[in-house]
Amino acid sequence: MTAEPTTSDQTQTSKLLGMFSDWSSDQRSFKSASWGKAMMWIFLVSDTFVFSCFLISYMTVRMSTTVEWPHPSEIFALDIGGKKIPLILIAIMTFDLITSSGTMAMAVNFAYARERRKAALLMLATAFFGAAFVGMQAFEWSKLIHEGVRPWGNPFGAAQFGSSFFMITGFHGFHVSVGVIFLLLIARAVWRGDYDTAKRGFFTARKGRYEIVEIMGLYWHFVDLVWVFIFAFFYLW
Repeated sequence: MTAEPTTSDQTQTSKLLGMFSDWSSDQRSFKSASWGKAMMWIFLVSDTFVFSCFLISYMTVRMSTTVEWPHPSEIFALDIGGKKIPLILIAIMTFDLITSSGTMAMAVNFAYARERRKAALLMLATAFFGAAFVGMQAFEWSKLIHEGVRPWGNPFGAAQFGSSFFMITGFHGFHVSVGVIFLLLIARAVWRGDYDTAKRGFFTARKGRYEIVEIMGLYWHFVDLVWVFIFAFFYLW
């Protein structure tokens, strides 16, 4: 004979089913954070481990190599007016991303205030800064490739410099590029008022869900923060 389920078992099963029901219906599963925001935080934590592994590997390679490491102030210098100015492009790129963090933060504030036109314009400004960053990074890559830097070697010193540089900056540049695309898509929806009219579409399934702008802001601030570490460890060290 099979044992009848107890009241305690039925209660536990009911709680478990209720939890899955809440999650599947996009309810607030973590009290103060929505499902979308919680998932973004989980993604950012996992991505932090990836970037950490890249930077730790870079530091390990740099400290263990017996060949002299190329000097960043020489490698990343630009010839302007007949003078070599070290790290000038990197400084502009860093200022560009920091500025984009400011415009993104203001976009979030205006979105929650339901000032959608201002929010959309600020998101477009953020996307512009992001695209400018990717453009400057492409120029930096083309300059180094023209000078003979390759993933498997370079004429300036340790062969590992090229692989470390292209892997770390390329992976970060990919994140920025993805961010720019999503900024444009969400800015378009905000400008049209899709979150006010409950128009269904890409990230517009519910009325008034301007929280997507904040979620986009979390991603963008993370990308900016990662660049600060890349700037410190790769360009200043």
